[in-house]
Amino acid sequence: MTAPGRRAAGSPDPATLGWVLVALCVSVTASYGVLYYAFTVLAPAISADTGWSATQVTTAFSVGSLTGALAGIWAGRLLQRRGPRLVMTGGSLLGAVGAAGVGLAPSYPVFVAAWLLVGIASAGTFYPPAFAALTQWYGVRRVRAITVLTLVAGFASTIFAPLTAALGEGLGWRDTYLVFAGLLLAITVPAHAFALRLPWHSGDDGAHVRPDREVLTSRPFLLLAASGTLASLAMYASIVHLVPLLLALGVDLQLAAWALGLSGAGQVAGRLVYPALDRRTGPNARAAGTTALMGLTLAGLALAPGPVVLLIAIAVVSGAARGLFTLVGATIVSDHWGPQRYAALNGVFQAPMGVAGALAPAFGAGVAAATGSYAALFGVLAVLALVGAALVPLAGRPADVRAAAGRPDEHA
Repeated sequence: MTAPGRRAAGSPDPATLGWVLVALCVSVTASYGVLYYAFTVLAPAISADTGWSATQVTTAFSVGSLTGALAGIWAGRLLQRRGPRLVMTGGSLLGAVGAAGVGLAPSYPVFVAAWLLVGIASAGTFYPPAFAALTQWYGVRRVRAITVLTLVAGFASTIFAPLTAALGEGLGWRDTYLVFAGLLLAITVPAHAFALRLPWHSGDDGAHVRPDREVLTSRPFLLLAASGTLASLAMYASIVHLVPLLLALGVDLQLAAWALGLSGAGQVAGRLVYPALDRRTGPNARAAGTTALMGLTLAGLALAPGPVVLLIAIAVVSGAARGLFTLVGATIVSDHWGPQRYAALNGVFQAPMGVAGALAPAFGAGVAAATGSYAALFGVLAVLALVGAALVPLAGRPADVRAAAGRPDEHA
């Protein structure tokens, strides 16, 4: 056994791990800013300049997001075999090509094709591959490292929304995407190519590692994936439709915007408390409690007619639940099945959650239109989240899963 405070033989030294974390914080923040948040700012300008309808422009982006969710399965398997350096460097290169393609697209089909490239690139540059790298290289300290990453990258919209607006006004949307393509080439490609060079263990030679197919078809995996998918659908739909809900309740636009912004601050608060929660609770308790909290806050938003202060307070707590959920989703696979095959298993685990996130805006709009009420929509979303919370205890405790795999509990 390694003595407390000493690292195991052959494990990366703290300085090297620190550079890995810094590189991933910078690259993931830039990737989300360029490949995701820039579109939310530039979409109206794209539509106005090209004559493509807002629906067409948004559909291209959504198709790219769906493609990225599905490509995450393949990216996870490749990462498991070859490590994050190849996947994330290649993803950055492809992201730069895709962003340039968006800016140069002469027609709508080319515009859609460019977003397909962006979607594939996102599978190699967003949270899941970075989580996989930190999970293996940081070992028992992975929760702290993943928390730091999500705290820093959580400011991607704060950084890139105003930057994109300023560039868009000065250069136009096309040149803005070309500038951002250059940014990816200059920052994320070298960050991945030079920082992610630590030894990588694929986990294929582990005597006590369960075959992927056995895990992926197991009752615990399917129940936890279903829970995460329902929670993701509720979470992303609630973000998109929070402002319309508040406007329907008579809140003015400025206050509604503040409520959305403060709910984002709540996400940061939730992530800050996650390491303490990780030390004091089990994985299933965290997952069920976080998802239940999300459902209860969505129910509160559906049922509370006011006052505005109460609505904003509920929105902030809902944001904290979202922040916690991000980290629950990042760690629950390793908590149940260990870090050895995390990249491959997590790629599959995250895929339906990504699909739910991509479909959430349209789903929310459809439910609101069918019911004629945003309050009813939030009631539906609350039910989905609470059902997701109820599925978690049925998955069985991680200790039981590890025992079945012939592997001792990592935290014992």
